[in-house]
Amino acid sequence: MNSAAQRPAKAGKPLTGWRVLVPRGGPWGDGVAANLRAQGATPVVAPLINFAPTSDQASLDAALADLAAGEFDWLTVTSATTVDVLYAHRVQIPASTRVAAVGETTAAALQAVGFRVDLVPNQDNSAAGMADQLISLEPEPRRILTLRSEIAKPVLTRRLSEAGHHVRSVVAYRTTGVPVTERIANDVASGRINAILVTSGSVAEQVHLQFPEIPAGTVIAAIGPRTAKDARRAGLDVDVVAEQQTVGALIDAVSRLALPHAADEFQP
Repeated sequence: MNSAAQRPAKAGKPLTGWRVLVPRGGPWGDGVAANLRAQGATPVVAPLINFAPTSDQASLDAALADLAAGEFDWLTVTSATTVDVLYAHRVQIPASTRVAAVGETTAAALQAVGFRVDLVPNQDNSAAGMADQLISLEPEPRRILTLRSEIAKPVLTRRLSEAGHHVRSVVAYRTTGVPVTERIANDVASGRINAILVTSGSVAEQVHLQFPEIPAGTVIAAIGPRTAKDARRAGLDVDVVAEQQTVGALIDAVSRLALPHAADEFQP
C-alpha cells in the first residue's frame, strides 16, 4: 500500500470516504455492511465465494435429521459457510445440543440467523484450538457432530476422536468461486475500491484470481494472522491484519489507516 493524502474524516466516522469490498453476502455480509456504514464507509457487497452442495447429500441429510432429533451433545461450526448450509436447510438445533463456533466471525454468523453459540475458543480460533477447549471442557465421552468443507483437513475430528469422543464428521459443502460483475472488477482495477476485506483462505484465493492487478494503494485487510498467512500463500500482499479474528477488529484495523485515493477519483 502506498500512502496518500487523507480526506478529513467526520468525528466518530473514521472511514468516511472509503469504499470497502465485502467478500460475502447474506446476513453476514449485511451485518458487515451496516458496521462499515456506521463508520462512514461505503460498503460494496460482492460475494466472491458460495457453497455448492456436498457430493454426499444423503449423509448430510441424515446427520441434520439426527441433529434435529437431539442425537448429539455438541455441534461444531468452523466457518460462516457452514452457517449458510444450516440456514439453507432450515436446521433446528435442539436445546440439548450445544454449539461451538471456531471464532467470533463464525459466532456472529450463527447469531445473525438466529442460532445460539455456547462456546468460542478463548485464544486459538482454529480447529485445533476448538478441539483443545472441548477436550478440556468435556472429560467424559460426548456425541459430537462436526460439519466441514470438502477440502478441510480433519484436524478437529481426529483430535476429538483421539480424546475418546464419539465424532460424526460430515462434509456439509463444497466451496466455489462467484465471479464479480465487470463494474466491480473495473472499480478494483482503478483503485476506486479502497480496501478489500479478506475473511478466509477461500476468499483470498478468489481475490487473487479475480483481481489480477490490484493497485498498490488498495488496502488488503486480513481478519487475523491465520487468514493473513493463507492470503500471502495465495499471492496477496497483506497490508493490515486484525489483532483479533472478528469483523469489529478488522474494520478497526482498517480505520487506523490513511484513505488511499484512485488516481482519477476526483476528476470530473
